Amino acid sequence: MTGRNDQPTDTIDLQDFLKLQGVVQTGGEAKFRVQGGEVLLNGEVETRRRKKLRRGDVVEYAGQTMKVDW
Repeated sequence: MTGRNDQPTDTIDLQDFLKLQGVVQTGGEAKFRVQGGEVLLNGEVETRRRKKLRRGDVVEYAGQTMKVDW
């Protein structure tokens, strides 16, 4: 037994997800938008930019709805 957790991590930070989706251009912009209350996660305002997203989560920003699905 190695003591490691061999399970893959199926999470992504909210700010990284926004950058990956191309709805913000930089990490600084993502931080500003999230902490400013402009982003919804599963229908609720989310202000934690490092919030871990999982498969099935729904992010809304600037009139766009994006589902975490990989």
